[in-house]
This record gives sequence, structure tokens and C-alpha cells, in this order.
Amino acid sequence: MEKGFINNLPRIYGLYTGGFLGFIALMAVLEQFGVPADVLGILFVTFTIAIYAAIGWLSRTMQVDAYYVAGREVPPLYNGMATAADWMSGASFVAMAGGIYFGGYGYLAFIVGWTGGYVLVNSLLAPYLRKFGCYTVPDFIGTRYGGNTARLLAVIVLVVASFTYVTAQINATGTIAARALQISFEVGVWFGLLGILLCSMLGGMRAVTWTQVAQYIVLIIAYLVPVFWMSNAQDFGLIPQFSYGGAVERIGELEAAAGVGQLMPSESFVGLRALTTPHAAASEGAFASWQFVTLVMVLMCGTASLPHILMRYFTTPSVRDARRSVVYSLFFIFLLYFTAPALATFTKLQIMDPNLATGIIGKSIADVQSLEWIQKWSNVGFLAISDSNSNGLLEINEFFMRGDIVVLATPEIAGLPYVISGLVAAGGMAAAMSTADGLLLAIANALSHDLYYKIIDPEADTRTRLIVARILLLIIGAGGALVASLQLSSILGAVAWAFSFACSGLFFPLVLGVWWKRANRQGAIAGMAIGFLAGSYYLYHVRFAGGTPLLGLDHLRFGIVGMAASLVAMVGVSLATEEPDAETQAMVDAIRIPGGDTVLDQTH
Repeated sequence: MEKGFINNLPRIYGLYTGGFLGFIALMAVLEQFGVPADVLGILFVTFTIAIYAAIGWLSRTMQVDAYYVAGREVPPLYNGMATAADWMSGASFVAMAGGIYFGGYGYLAFIVGWTGGYVLVNSLLAPYLRKFGCYTVPDFIGTRYGGNTARLLAVIVLVVASFTYVTAQINATGTIAARALQISFEVGVWFGLLGILLCSMLGGMRAVTWTQVAQYIVLIIAYLVPVFWMSNAQDFGLIPQFSYGGAVERIGELEAAAGVGQLMPSESFVGLRALTTPHAAASEGAFASWQFVTLVMVLMCGTASLPHILMRYFTTPSVRDARRSVVYSLFFIFLLYFTAPALATFTKLQIMDPNLATGIIGKSIADVQSLEWIQKWSNVGFLAISDSNSNGLLEINEFFMRGDIVVLATPEIAGLPYVISGLVAAGGMAAAMSTADGLLLAIANALSHDLYYKIIDPEADTRTRLIVARILLLIIGAGGALVASLQLSSILGAVAWAFSFACSGLFFPLVLGVWWKRANRQGAIAGMAIGFLAGSYYLYHVRFAGGTPLLGLDHLRFGIVGMAASLVAMVGVSLATEEPDAETQAMVDAIRIPGGDTVLDQTH
């Protein structure tokens, strides 16, 4: 890509941001002139997807470096924004506040784990993998340890973890499309997939990078605007992140008055939750602390093992830039995570407080069912009301909805102009699409580069390799949409599984590959195979076979078992077998030297 484009990035994205704000203003004017809400929602979603697709088309390339690592010329600030968008998945944007809404403090483990994971990325992996100079995570594993077996195992773990994760993102796009376009969820997932493929197919990492920067701008504006609006409308202060304590106290009073307990939803509303339903994470005492800590551990180590995140740091011009981009990533991620508890709190208060015009608890069920937002979300299967005691009034345990829609429904719940609902839908779509782009690319790149090119056909030319990558994008994307349409797990549940798969098989082979010269091929193979299999078996045992969790480690935390098995196997086998040769050990030493050429440039 020409240096002129890189040098003009502030101007280009400044104009883009101004244009997007102008589009929001135009939609607000159209709303005032009576344009139907459904039309505004369609315009928001289709317009933003069209912009991303245009960026993807303009970034098309047939150069290997540009396709796999964006030419290694992405400045730290913009790589931080792209990484934050890559990270701000459907789980972060769509499901995080919903989890806090229903589960309370227990769900803060997701925020602590995901944010803390970047400390591990910065201190243990990102700069050193950039110094290595690889294209993909299996590329590092295969070159560091040698042999095709280690590379193949890394590809398998990558595909399983990333595919599990991408189904959650396509699930989120289906949820948003279903509501914004008033289509079924099963059709919505395919609509979302189309947008995802338009962004990533032609330009690979280069296209994904520049669309993710654009997507971050959309998603952060969309997330912040409703929270600031509700906070100021309810007189809780100008900066909601610091002033929502009063709202928390008011919710506590309302819950006490309503006699909130452990009341489960009826079987007719499987997948939906009542306001009174606490999540398993919200246990009490030492057990709750243990569950909190173990979930944080899984999410931190999983963050440092996810290939689509680590790949982002292969795109910077230097090792120093890779480290700086991690800092920028944390800042841009912090903006959303610091806001999620406030959003969940204000939304819950809007529903529960009878003194607010939007409050529905305690009102006539007939009146509540006549509300447009209740009807729209009920029509697509994400919300339900049950008059279980036949008194005609909506009790707190008779209102059921999926946690995944809390953020998307907030503008309608709060009675905000519909233009804000369209904005939030566009932001949610941007969050899910940006992560799905990175995940699909990570899978396709690993299969095309590490499996096809490095193992199956080392003589393949550039054109063939990139065609294979694009065909794989189509196949994997279609498979993800098919699985997502089955709704086998919630968005947060699927994401937690992805993190556990990743850390079970990849965390210690990656970390020890950088920091322990004695780690060898046999140890890495044992660590990946045994860790991944042990974690996967434990998931099957506690989630599908009805087994009793070990030490309270439920299916969301199976990565703890996988990592323990991986560490023991890798260290034990490495010590029991021959140490790596002098060239490999020198290569490991070179990884940790900040300056100089990349290791692969020095050795090839």
C-alpha cells in the first residue's frame, strides 16, 4: 500500500467519522419527517455494511505480505483501533451488558479476564512473535519446534477455537439482522455472513485492518451515546461511568420490594431469562471467589492464545510498534468495558422503576404487550411475557428475555429516538463483523498457509495460495452460519468455550516457545495434544455427559483442566527427551532482542 495512504490516515478517518456523524444527523431528520422506524433500521445496517464492503473492495490485493499481514505497515494507533474492533466481538458489545444485567458482579470476571489478558499479550507474546516475523500462529509453532506434526496440531487447535468463536459472532449478526430487518434469525445469520465475507475475501488482512478501524469508530459511538443519554435524562450525571451508583441503589430497593429470589423461568421460555434469575456465576462465599478467579484465568490465558488477536501484532512495522499498539488496544477496549456496567444498570432501572415512563413491572400486561418494542422483539423470539398468576399485572418474574438483546433493545426500552436504535444496531453489527472477519481470516490463513502451502503443496505459487484462502473463507463462513443458526449455546457461552479451547492447546506451547529454550518438538506436541484432548474431554464430561464438575470447574472453565494437563505434559516430555539443537536455542534468544531484523529474515 502506498505510503501516501498511511500518511493520510488521520485525514481519511477524520472525514469518515464526520461523514458517519452526518449520516446519523440525516437519519434523525428523516425520523422527524415521519420515515418509519423499520426503514431507518434497514438504512443504518445496510449503509454501514456497504461502507465496509467498499473498503474491502478498495483494499483487494494479490500480494502475500499484504494479504496475510497487511504489508507490516499498520501504525500502532490504528492497529490498536483495529485490534480493539477485532476484540469487541458480539460478546463484548451485544452480550456483555446483558450478562451483567442478569448476573451482576459475577459477570465482571469477563471484563477482568479479557482486559487482563492483554497484559499477558504485551508482556509475554506480542512483541516477541512480531520479532519472529511469522505470518500465522501455527507458522511460529511449526518453525520454532520444527516438523509438520507440531504445525498441524496448532492448526487443529486454532480451527476449533476460532470456529467456536466465529459461530458466536455470526449468532450476534443474526440477532441484529433479525430485529433491524424484521426477518427470522435463521435468515439473519446468512445476511450477516454476507457482510462479513464482503469485508475480508478480496483483501485479506489489509482489507480487514482498514474495515476494523472504521468499524471501531461506529461501534464505540453506538455504545456510548445511549449510556450518556440515559444518565443525563435520569439526572445521574454527565459522566455515567462514575455516577451510576445511585441507580444501583434504586434497583436494590426495587428488587427488595419485589422479593427477588431464585425464581427460574418456565420451560416454555427456554433460552430466555427472568429478571429474578441469577446466573451460576453469582454464587456466594469462597466458592464464588474461586469461580470468579478460575474464569478470569481462563479468559486471560485464552486472550493470550487466540490466533486472531496475536495475528494483529504481526502487521506493525516493528517490535516497538507492536508493543505500543497493545497499549492503544487496551485504551480503546477500556472505553467500552468501563461503560458496560453503567449501561446494564440504567437499562434495568428503565424497566423496573414504576416512577419512570418506561417502567413496565407492575403495569397491566395488556398495556405492556401493546408496546411496540415488546411486540417487535417478541415477534423474532427474543422476548416473552407470561401471566403465571393470572392477576393481569406484570410481575418481575413474568418478564423473560434473552440477555443477548439487552444492549440492542436499550434505546427502545428507554424511549429514545429510533435513530439511536438504528445506531446501536449498526454498532452491534460492526462489533460482530469485525471479530468474525479476523476469526475467519485466522482460520483460512492457517489452513492455506500452514496446511496447504507448508505441508500439502510447498511448490504452490502465490495466486494459488490466495485462491485457496478465499475458497476456505467461503466454506468456513458457511459452516459457521449453519452452526450459529442452530443456537446451540448463548453468545457468551460459545465465546468462553473458544477461550478454553485456545488456552488448553496453545498457551504453554506459545509462552514456553518464547521463554524456555529447553522446550522441544516432542514436548510441544505432547502439550498441545494432551492439553487440547484433556480440556475437550472435560467439556464433554460436564456439559453433555452429566458428569460432576471437578472443584467447581464447570463447562465455562474447562481450560483450567486443559492448561494444567498441557503444562505437565510439555515440561515432562521436554525434560525426558533431547534438548533442541544450538541453532534453535539461538533463534529463541534472538526473539527476545528488541532491535534488529526479524528472526525469519536472519535465518532464511
